[in-house]
Order: sequence, then structure tokens, then C-alpha cells
Amino acid sequence: MKVLVTGATGTVGSELVNELLQRGAQVRALVRKQPKAGTFPGAVEIAIGDLTDPVSVAEALQGVDKLFLLNGNVPDELTQGLTAYGLAKKTGLKHVTYLSVFKSDEFLDVPHFAAKAMIEEVIRVGGMPYTILRPGYFVQNERRLEPVLNGMGVYPIPAGNQGWAVVDVRDIAVVATKSLTEAGHQGKTYDLVSSEMLTGPGAAATWSKVLGKKIAYAGHGDFDAFEAQLRSSGMPSWVAYDIRAMFQGYVDRGFSNTEEQAARFAALLGHQPRTYSSYAAELAKEWAAA
Repeated sequence: MKVLVTGATGTVGSELVNELLQRGAQVRALVRKQPKAGTFPGAVEIAIGDLTDPVSVAEALQGVDKLFLLNGNVPDELTQGLTAYGLAKKTGLKHVTYLSVFKSDEFLDVPHFAAKAMIEEVIRVGGMPYTILRPGYFVQNERRLEPVLNGMGVYPIPAGNQGWAVVDVRDIAVVATKSLTEAGHQGKTYDLVSSEMLTGPGAAATWSKVLGKKIAYAGHGDFDAFEAQLRSSGMPSWVAYDIRAMFQGYVDRGFSNTEEQAARFAALLGHQPRTYSSYAAELAKEWAAA
């Protein structure tokens, strides 16, 4: 059984490639350019292409059985997702696993949530066997915060006080692999969320503990300033707006999960999901060693 993995060099895709290989699946990775030596294990087939180029995607789909569909936060995310799905269906693939986002249909004012919600609906009615994965906020996003945490002593993400659903991408990869290699996942939509949610004050307390220094929470009162800061850091203006709309939506309307959702995820994994605080402890040790 051979799986085409899109987004294969990214945070989720790279973990998934390794999980699939461990399960005995054959893997073909769709990448924009020839990867550097050592990027993938030698068993991985490389397909050069881009989700904006239907011809290259159609070629990459030839000879595979299933598709893991992940497309990034880009202006034409909807077009890219629907193109890949349509070509997979035309090719006659046996299954598609689509990486969406938790509560995609509750944040339709957030551009990339709206795109994912529409792609979900097309997949549900499209007729090809599918699994939809809805992960929370990636704990791996915190890796990029090292200069601010260690340098300024501030937790800068406007996470609010209600609690955000989070997930470790290693757990996403496990469930994605199961959906592609085991029976029983057809037509299912899974919420991928940990039992421990993220808050701004809670994150500051966690980082204070694992770093052994006082970390302050920057707060969540001025999203105009937050968006401006994202733009000033070099982020494209449309991305800055998208991220601002997402975080403000989380704070205003909530992005929390229930105990039942976390328990269902644990049952699917076969173990308790990794937590925000456990990943923070991992990062703190890694940063200290470096």
C-alpha cells in the first residue's frame, strides 16, 4: 500500500512519513523541489510538484493507493485543496485523510478555517472514502518562541483565559497513520485534542517552571497592536490578519475542548495524548543543552 503525502517536509508531514514507514507502508512525498540529502529516509519516493500545478499533482498520484492531504495557509488554500481532492477522486484512490482544524466550521470569519471547512464538506459528499482530522493548536508552534521566552522573559501569544485545545504533532501522525493503514476509519471525523488546554497565564506559569525564571504573560487586550507586530516581523499582511482573526476568535468565542473529546482521542491513540507542559519541558531541556 502506497501513500502520497503532501506537506511532507513540514512539521506534521515529516512525522507522518516516519510513522507510515514504521507501519510498513510505502511513501511518496510531494515536494516543490528536490530535497537535500537526508531529508527523508531512503525508502521514500520523491515526487516533484506543487498543489498549484494540477499536472504535477496528477502525475504524483499515479500508482498510489491513498492520499494524506495537507495544504498550508496560503491565499489559494481552497483551490489547492479542492484540486488535489478532485484529482485523487479522478484517479480512483482508495482513501483520503484530510488534515483540517478543530472547530473549523465555528470560525468561518478566519480565512484559512473557512477554506478547511469547505474542503471538509466537499470531501464528505464527494464519494471517495475519507477520514477528516481536526487538530487543536500545535504545541510545536512554541518552538519558535525561544528568543522571546529566554530573551525577554515574556510569553507573547494572546491565548486568553478560557483555554485553547492543543495537540502534539507526534500524536497527529499516529492517528493519521492509523487512518491510512487500518480498517474502521472510513467516514470518520476525529477531534485531536489533549486533556490539558492552553491559557496565557497558564503558559507563562509553565514556562517559568521549566525555564527556572520568571516569565510574564503579555496579555490579550490589543489585537490591533498584535497584528501590527506580526507585520513588522516580516509576516505578509494577509497572514498577519488571518492569524490575528484566529487568535481573537479564540479569545472572544473560545477554542476549548471537552473531557469527552480528549478521552476519545486517547482511545484512538491507545495512550494519553501528550500535553503542553510535557512538551514545554522537552523544549526547555533541548534549549539548555544547546
